[in-house]
Amino acid sequence: MDTQEIADRLEITGLLARYTYAIDSGQWDLLDEVFCQDAVIDYSSSGGITGTRDEVKAWLAEVLVHWPARLHLIGAARIDFHDGEARVSAPFTDTLAPTREMVAARTEGFLHGGGYYHHRMRRTPDGWRSTELVEEQTWRTVC
Repeated sequence: MDTQEIADRLEITGLLARYTYAIDSGQWDLLDEVFCQDAVIDYSSSGGITGTRDEVKAWLAEVLVHWPARLHLIGAARIDFHDGEARVSAPFTDTLAPTREMVAARTEGFLHGGGYYHHRMRRTPDGWRSTELVEEQTWRTVC
């Protein structure tokens, strides 16, 4: 492994951390530092939408307001480089906590889940960015 590949792997790992921070903190504009403007993001395996970065940002802001406390954990990513692209698969788990109103109404609302994030990435003038994300949700529980 040469120095450039080590640097690329570190940058991509940081990008995955930036993604989870953006989602968990609700700072949707940070996703501009994760995804290319024309990226396709597919959350259909968890019942979500497939759309562009801006469409997904708006959807996340609308849907995740009901779970204001969020925590995503990313496991060790598999990163394969080929023809100037990186294919990245990273396991994740997440916990979404409901609003106080949902808790007061005794609504089941804690969501725990996990699966894999599959990214296709390319190097841009601003660094590595995801051109495609496909979430593969493999399990979900509601408490």
